[in-house]
Amino acid sequence: MQSTKIRWGIIATGAIGTTFARGLKMCQTGQLHAVASRSQEKADAFAREWGAKTAYASYEALLNDPQVQAVYISTPHPMHAEWAIHAANAKKHVLVEKPFALNFAQAMAMTEAAITNDVLMMEAFMYRCHPQTAKLVELIKNKSIGDVRVIQATFSFHAGFNPNGRIFNNALAGGGILDVGCYTASMSRLIAGAAAGKDFADPLEVRAAGHLGQTGTDEWAIASLKFPGDILAQLSTGVSVNQENVVRIFGSEGRITLPNPWQANRTAPEPGQILVQRNDEKQPREITVEANVTSFAYEADHFGNALLSNKRQPPAPAMSRDDTLGNIRTLDAWRHEIGLVYESETPAHYLKHTISGRALQPHTKPGPSGSGSAPMKFASIPFLDKPVSRLVMGVDNQDTFPHAAIMFDDFFERGGNTFDTAFVYHPTGLREKLLGQWIKLRNVRDQVVVIAKGAHTPFCDPKSLTRQLHESLDRLQLDFADIYMMHRDNLEIPVSEFVDCLNEHLRAGRIKCFGGSNWSTARIDEANAYAQKTNQRGFTVVSNNFSLARMVDAPWKGCLSASDPESRAWFTRTQTPLLAWSSQARG
Repeated sequence: MQSTKIRWGIIATGAIGTTFARGLKMCQTGQLHAVASRSQEKADAFAREWGAKTAYASYEALLNDPQVQAVYISTPHPMHAEWAIHAANAKKHVLVEKPFALNFAQAMAMTEAAITNDVLMMEAFMYRCHPQTAKLVELIKNKSIGDVRVIQATFSFHAGFNPNGRIFNNALAGGGILDVGCYTASMSRLIAGAAAGKDFADPLEVRAAGHLGQTGTDEWAIASLKFPGDILAQLSTGVSVNQENVVRIFGSEGRITLPNPWQANRTAPEPGQILVQRNDEKQPREITVEANVTSFAYEADHFGNALLSNKRQPPAPAMSRDDTLGNIRTLDAWRHEIGLVYESETPAHYLKHTISGRALQPHTKPGPSGSGSAPMKFASIPFLDKPVSRLVMGVDNQDTFPHAAIMFDDFFERGGNTFDTAFVYHPTGLREKLLGQWIKLRNVRDQVVVIAKGAHTPFCDPKSLTRQLHESLDRLQLDFADIYMMHRDNLEIPVSEFVDCLNEHLRAGRIKCFGGSNWSTARIDEANAYAQKTNQRGFTVVSNNFSLARMVDAPWKGCLSASDPESRAWFTRTQTPLLAWSSQARG
């Protein structure tokens, strides 16, 4: 370890920021250098109390301080992502108070910022850093109670109702699940992982129920999780009900009880206490784990020791990147089960800014669009008045607006402008709706190329094509699609009927050009010959599989590849643009 201590900055001067400042006084690896608040008066008072050398009246000013090496983010939940990303972009190492983010999409963007800027970013679950937790992991891995079968974890309290306070305010992501339920999820995942000899495990299933109060936040909620190995977990949380805040682990040969699992004492060290009782024992055996400082001081040193060792992830059982991402996914599933959505996750919240809190910044200059990224390449397609990015964003897996917005924003800012969607990508048209909402909110219709697809088997006929196109445009909130693809071919229908139908939509202005996905070159030649004979437009583009790997078995029924020699020769001769799907062989 180096002789000088890590110089910390604390963003936000609330109760948890105060607690971390107290922890820094006890830790070995760090010291408080600067603090930032929304007012100079609050920052100055905090600095005087905790010995910070510098006090700032803005978070930006602290991040611009070259003396600050690491930053602790202790803002309200909805601000974690924005300021963690700003801190990473300022090349500061970041400790983010739990919950790391509101949802997986935000956590993904934060992790990307940490990797891009080569900084350590860790979620602040302080109990994970207390020696009691390390001892628990040891007991589980050594099978002191045999095979783990059931986990019970509770973290709950009864707060006085205040609709405007942080705990109950939906706009501030209040409620139990993100505030303290996140502890129970992380504990169950830790134990299930230790049982399998791993640092953590992610649940295979999440089922839940909860009560949403008048402010739209969860006032109490429970969840049932199923892990690999048929390990089951029962989680309980709340902000309007006092429960027994314990963790119990039941195994094939006994049980373990943690009377004080969360080690949340903010002012003084607390030793750990683990009760182990095997099935053949009448009384539990008590294991005492010594503690010299608070969990928050241990947390600062876990982070500090990793940083001083030039590592970008802390050692387990502290939260690694993948551990944090898995925990957020679990919390997302828990909230989804009870219908809990925060105001800051709705499309209106993304009207003016990206996840980093700034306006969308399209990448228009040549060269790399970001640290470590290559410049986007473009192609031209006949009948389109704008270039088409050679990388195309597939709009086939985004299930929430935050996920869609973060992915689309990032793609767009790296130079991508082409989006591929389809009528069948979601039974309710969700994927098309999300893309349409994003385009409208970002006001980028003139800058993007939208590929719409329809007429998938068994609705591959002109009548169904027309119906689906109208519905897709409604979902997308667009007057036209730049490119329209027939998703499949139907050999029982003459190509003339499809060509006539598609040209009708061309003349009506609903599409700019069209083509076919999973169409044979022979059928395309036939369609184009008919179009030429009748003075109509033919196929402009094709979207078949194309890869350095040869497709042996089609992943979906009716799929065609263009990687064979005959197809390659056809595309070389005709110079027809190929919008390849699975260009990485589904990698």
